[in-house]
This record gives sequence, C-alpha cells and structure tokens, in this order.
Amino acid sequence: LLISSLLKKSNKEVIVAVNKLDEKHMNNNIYNYYELGFDAYYPVSAEHNKGIKELLNAITKDFNPYTTEEDDATLKFSLIGRPNVGKSSFINTLVNRKNFARTSSIPGKTQTLNFYLINNCFYLVDAPGYGYAKVNKQLKNKFGLIMEDYLEGRDNLKMVFLLVDFRHKPTDDDVMMYNYLKHYNIPVTVVCTKMDKVTKKNQDKNLKLISKTLGVEQQELIPFSTITKVGKQEIYNKLMEEIEL
Repeated sequence: LLISSLLKKSNKEVIVAVNKLDEKHMNNNIYNYYELGFDAYYPVSAEHNKGIKELLNAITKDFNPYTTEEDDATLKFSLIGRPNVGKSSFINTLVNRKNFARTSSIPGKTQTLNFYLINNCFYLVDAPGYGYAKVNKQLKNKFGLIMEDYLEGRDNLKMVFLLVDFRHKPTDDDVMMYNYLKHYNIPVTVVCTKMDKVTKKNQDKNLKLISKTLGVEQQELIPFSTITKVGKQEIYNKLMEEIEL
C-alpha cells in the first residue's frame, strides 16, 4: 500500500501485472488487488506464458513505432576498431562502470551498432569490429554497409574514435579505415588502447610506428589504458570540446 501511494503521487499511468496466476481457478485472485486503486490490471503467468501478449500491448500502446535513430538529434561519438581492440572496456572506463558495455573474449561479438546514452547528453556508438578473419564474407559485407550508411551524412556525428592496439603495428584494415574517414572529412581521433601491456622502454617506439603507419602526427595520438586510466582525461577533453561547440 505504501508503494501504491507513492505511485499515485507520481501522476503517471500505472499498470499492475499480477504474476504467478498459473492455474485457471487462480484468476479470481486478481480482484484482491483492486483495492490498490489503479485502472489497469493484468493476470500473468510467466511460467505458462499466459497474459504476456496483453501486458506487452498495454505497455507499448503509446510507443511511436516510427521513431528511429535518425529522428534523434542527440550528439553522437562513434567507436570503431578491430574486434577485441577494447571498445567496450573503453566505454566502461569513461563512464566509471564495470559492465555498462558488455565485454567479450570472443572477437567479432558486436554485429550491430550499439548506442549508449551518457548523462542524457550524448551517445557513444559502439560499431561492429572490422577485419576479423573468422567472420564470413557475407557478414563482412553487411558490416561494411552498416558502417557506410551510418558514417556518411550524419550531421549529429561529431567525431569518430578510431581504436588501434598499442601493442602492434596498425593493420591494413586500420589504415584503410583511417583513410576512409579522412577522405569523407569525418573528424577522427586515434586512440591507442592497451598501453599498459607495453613496457615503458618500448612505448615511444610503438607510438612512432603507429604514427608512421597511419600518417598521423604523434602528438595527435591518444595512448589509453583501462587499467592505469592513462588517456582518460584527454578523451574527456575531446568530448567536451565538441559538446560545447
């Protein structure tokens, strides 16, 4: 009764789902809840999948089925990189939450665009990883079409963070993606992930290799570590520069 009183004060529509009405003779039990004083009650049996359709229809009746991502003018920052380069860990580090974006040890797990709304202010968009050898040709073509459609002609796409692995020389796919973004004048910042996995004496050498391979000035690269948080503030600065424009 305390919760029902609080819900009434919210002046929001309330739908009451009465669960565990697993047997037909139990349906009359729903009348015991009428004293709560709400307008809509739905008998449900999750075990037997009864009443679920009716409940979902009631919940979604006011949803706009034609609202799409294109209708949303919220600023977006896209994350692109090879599978297992650390995009999900990158997102989790930025928002200070361990499992905000799901990480996986299986390369190529992300196969669609995933949108993460941050503080109702902007989206971080996790894109499918490119260049994974075990992904079949049909899926690779699908990913390519998804990315091409998304990246071109998006006025609210403020910047792409291209994530490359600090430990290794950028691949041909990394170079091709960077050149693609530059060709279409899409703002891009190169983030070098997993910096903590490279010894200090080799870090400068690796930065120079990445810089030379991609054709990016070394000072424009952002070394990043989800462990030591190196580069986190630099990413914040980039985001704020674009948001405040």
